[in-house]
Amino acid sequence: MPQISAINCIEVPDGMEDTAILVRNAYVDYFRGKAGFVSSTFYRASTARGRINFINIVVWESQAAYDAVVNEGYGNAEGLNADGMKVLGKGFPEPIVVHPGVFEIIAN
Repeated sequence: MPQISAINCIEVPDGMEDTAILVRNAYVDYFRGKAGFVSSTFYRASTARGRINFINIVVWESQAAYDAVVNEGYGNAEGLNADGMKVLGKGFPEPIVVHPGVFEIIAN
């Protein structure tokens, strides 16, 4: 099975950057304790800032590993998984907006 990447494109309003970083770091700490977690990289736009000014990429060893962590989060509006964590980008407070997606590598 190929690795997959959960890629969250995040709109962080001015003044909310520290909050976004703290929330992301809390989630990475949580993910590190889960089977199948590979890595996470957090990016901040360094040039002309548009709507999307942060990107978080979390790599999982497989779709099944990712699904095991997200599990029940797919089925409810709050995105709560079995551990009570808000997944699928729903753990960031408003007015931060997250655009989540899951991708597999098709070329290197």
